[in-house]
Amino acid sequence: MIIESNKVIVNKDINTVFAFLKDSNNIQHLMPLDKISNWKSDESSCSFKVQGGIIISFSQLGFEEPKKIFLVSEKKSPFPFKLTIFFKQKQEKTEGYLLFDGEVNYFLKMMIEVPLTHLFNSMTEKLQTYYS
Repeated sequence: MIIESNKVIVNKDINTVFAFLKDSNNIQHLMPLDKISNWKSDESSCSFKVQGGIIISFSQLGFEEPKKIFLVSEKKSPFPFKLTIFFKQKQEKTEGYLLFDGEVNYFLKMMIEVPLTHLFNSMTEKLQTYYS
């Protein structure tokens, strides 16, 4: 299952935005804090519990500095996935979006596609707001 978030324009240069999100501790600033709990993070990984009790856990797989951050699910996650954060310089600003690639069956896809789409769109909007 592939989900691409909305693209947003962030009022900071690409290097600033990349450095901010390269530290996984900062991903918490993009989360809907009223819908998650048990946030744990360090510089290269994070995990949290979403409503319904599911634990999502991922870590950094690598970088294409300053254009992409590659994240991959860890064993605690209910299914394997990859999440890529994309950045593109737009004059003095940065365009950003998320691309999710999850290995889920049809039944699970029907349950999680809409909530995940909302989550990823919310995360990009919060990134935009963070630098407003």
